[in-house]
Amino acid sequence: MKRLMILLLAMTSLLTALSLQAGTPELRPGDLLQIKFPGESSFDKPFQLDHQGSINLPETGPLNLNGQSISEARELIRATLAVIYRDLDNLDLVLMERRLSVIVLGYVKTPGPVDLPLRSNVQMAINHAGGLAQGAQLDKLQIRRNGKLIEFDYKHYLDSGNLSVLPKLQPMDTIFVPASPLIGNVQVEFDARTLTASGDAGEGDTAIKVFGEVHRPGTFAFKGTPSVMDMIMRAGGVTRYAGIEQIRVIHNGQPFPFNMREYLDTGNQELLPEILAGDTIFIPQASDQVQGGARTVYVMGEVFKPGAMEMKEESSFYDLLATAGGPTRFAETRQIRILRADGAVEPFDLQGYIDGQKRGQIPSINPGDAILVPEKSDMNEKSWLDIHPNRAIRIIGAVNRPGRYEWAPEMTLMDLIAHAGGPLAGADTAHLQVLTASHKKGKRHMTESIAFDLKRFLDKGGDIRQIPRIHAGDTVVVPELPKDPNDNRSQWVRQSSERSIYIFGQVGAPGRYAFNDELNFLDILSAAQGPTARADLSNVRITHRGSGSDEVTHLNLHNYFHTGDETMLPMVSTEDVIFIPERDRAWLEKPKETVVRVLGAVQRPGRYSFDSNMTILDLLAEAGGPQNNALQDRILVVNRIDGEAHSRLFDLVAFAKTGDYSKLPVLQAGDTLYVPSREQSNWHRFVSTLQESVTVISFAKLLGL
Repeated sequence: MKRLMILLLAMTSLLTALSLQAGTPELRPGDLLQIKFPGESSFDKPFQLDHQGSINLPETGPLNLNGQSISEARELIRATLAVIYRDLDNLDLVLMERRLSVIVLGYVKTPGPVDLPLRSNVQMAINHAGGLAQGAQLDKLQIRRNGKLIEFDYKHYLDSGNLSVLPKLQPMDTIFVPASPLIGNVQVEFDARTLTASGDAGEGDTAIKVFGEVHRPGTFAFKGTPSVMDMIMRAGGVTRYAGIEQIRVIHNGQPFPFNMREYLDTGNQELLPEILAGDTIFIPQASDQVQGGARTVYVMGEVFKPGAMEMKEESSFYDLLATAGGPTRFAETRQIRILRADGAVEPFDLQGYIDGQKRGQIPSINPGDAILVPEKSDMNEKSWLDIHPNRAIRIIGAVNRPGRYEWAPEMTLMDLIAHAGGPLAGADTAHLQVLTASHKKGKRHMTESIAFDLKRFLDKGGDIRQIPRIHAGDTVVVPELPKDPNDNRSQWVRQSSERSIYIFGQVGAPGRYAFNDELNFLDILSAAQGPTARADLSNVRITHRGSGSDEVTHLNLHNYFHTGDETMLPMVSTEDVIFIPERDRAWLEKPKETVVRVLGAVQRPGRYSFDSNMTILDLLAEAGGPQNNALQDRILVVNRIDGEAHSRLFDLVAFAKTGDYSKLPVLQAGDTLYVPSREQSNWHRFVSTLQESVTVISFAKLLGL
């Protein structure tokens, strides 16, 4: 029974493939192909066309088959593989399955390309992309196809189940799920309750906008013929601070007042303004009556009794400040501002005047003026607006308290770093940057970047005048070192290439590493966890990009480990590239001038690296030695001398008897070593011919011929 089921499944797959082949369809992205190539296991698995319509063939790489028929694709594959493979007469191509390859973007959980069965629809594509994300707008989904835009109402499909409203998908379609207009410009976590608290995602052109002193301001869909009371109730009703006598309904740019209190007192329906699609309803906050007069002066900010007060002709600045209760302990008395009635602004340093540091007259106050006592800046306060740019300085990066600080002319760079809590343990203090405030150069405003090695200064000292001077508006950047040399690949974007060195190939952790003048070649090799077991230490190469030239250094690290000679290690610097190849790497990577070819009756014929310290015995040992049927007395060495080909015989048997190393032929890189077998000797050919003749004569005797 089991064999019968397997036979039925095989026949079904065969019929499916034949049906796909019968129509000779053009190949397209997503199609699943089977390349039948007997004897080559690398072609056993199916090949699927990617989004560009290409497949990746073994040994030859990508091949684009988009738009090709099966027969055209077969010939194209055969011609491509002919460069590497032989005997391609039995190669065949079968279209196993047609797939639907599309891209899903926008407000889905896992946006990106998805691979679907041929008859899939939009809902199946969205499900493969992880489903819709919270905040997706369902009534305006898009399909982008060949430069055209198809918009459809996915919400209507979910409400009705009507498949006809969903567009048919085609290969390489892009499905885009837009965000609801209520999401805003900042990505935050929210749930359905948070979203609906700002309205019900009504259309922008017809929705009613309700804001002001209501519990849930937002945008609401225009349904039926709502009244202003209906819309206020949908917004959660008014708050206790609402000025319900001054409600405004704005239609077509014209405001219409509505006195809600009068309506509630009388119940007169005629007082309700008409609500139309796209209107705006504003409920203002109730406010006290504004005080004013011909002798009014205003005292605002950090005083105990701010407000408007009547002044006499002889009232001074101190009189008004004392009447307002005086500054609080949070007042910034160095930055008091006098706002004149004509719009002028005058600063006054009350603290400096009291300390005797400032000289001059106390400002006179006239009716209509205002005295503003600002709040003192607190470094724990995140409101950076409290400090004006002309008296602020910024420090960012790897310090304990990065931020924006108030600046004074007596401050130095060390003061600022200390005020910010000092550098973190992982700070790269050797590359501290000071961005000076922009200065005008011609018609452009330029910003200068000054580098400072704070680490060297702290370790070795130096002239205090070497420390850059800072001014208001400057920015100090303290970069951060990678937290772990083996994990700095995750932070490579933050690491400048001028401070990095590259190491590739057979090391424990290849990548891009921070580097400075205090490190050497062994330091970077250790940071990359050292060479692996398959590393070819005799062919290490260093490309010196940082020197501005194309110089490449070759290093035999084996010799260094044997001798300990430090002069053998090359000097490396930032931007250099270190490559440690694999010992048994692909033979195409080895130039013919650096290898010797071993052919014939040996255990492992092939191409082998060779240098002047090796002999023909070393090479034969590397190739596993001669086979049992090898003619060891007729080994042939082929090389070129002065551009001419020469060949020499080597008798390994005679050498084994004498051990005379002077009889060993000299080998050089680029030579060929050939070990013939007994089957290629003249005597073996004669015996084989004689055996075939005897067999024919015996067969004729049996037949009586």
